[in-house]
Amino acid sequence: MTVAHQYDTYTEFPDGRIAVPLHDRQAPTLPGDFAADLRFVLDCVEQLAAGCNPDVDHRELPAGLLGSLDPRRMGAFGWSKGGTATACATLADERIRAGLSLDGPMQMNPPLAGDLGRPFMMMSAVFNRATDPEAAALWSHLRGWRLNIQAQGAVHVSYGDNEALFPQVAKLLGWSGQQLQDVIGTLDPDQAVKIQQAYPLAFFDEHLRHRRGHLLDGPSPAFPAVTFLP
Repeated sequence: MTVAHQYDTYTEFPDGRIAVPLHDRQAPTLPGDFAADLRFVLDCVEQLAAGCNPDVDHRELPAGLLGSLDPRRMGAFGWSKGGTATACATLADERIRAGLSLDGPMQMNPPLAGDLGRPFMMMSAVFNRATDPEAAALWSHLRGWRLNIQAQGAVHVSYGDNEALFPQVAKLLGWSGQQLQDVIGTLDPDQAVKIQQAYPLAFFDEHLRHRRGHLLDGPSPAFPAVTFLP
């Protein structure tokens, strides 16, 4: 399931209205707002699992969807502010059995309250515990299984599609190597994409599907850029 957060992206409603990104501090685009969106989606997943159709217009759903989801094995992850929202929602809602943040800036309002005893993983780049007090504060509240990794040479956009897209843009626009590096860092784009795919999958496989592998145990020769932070 993916979430199109109103006013943070272009969102088309069933009646044809389109909400556009709104750069307004009063707009409901804070991590807490995103977390509320996510919890609404969890409500819908539970309805789907029970065989109900949550579509606002009661349109026919994809074949096989009704009753196929297991609400006892729901996880959440997000990048940047989405990672912060994931932490907020995981702290607030026990239906999220495991949460993962892709370089989320953990500036929460209201501040953190209470500890989290369920699995949580942080994939850091710019917002790392060494330089970001909020990330360090979240880490101190994680009382269950926890893991913090960082890809050397990664920047904030390194855990997303930009790692694959911007090298193509650079060729089209004639960017220099330094211009591209300023945008996506020094992490090899091919390695970055594989890291994005492998580590979240290993995390959710272990904690939602109970399929234990060894990728999360420590450094891997397949991913030499990934560092495990104590």
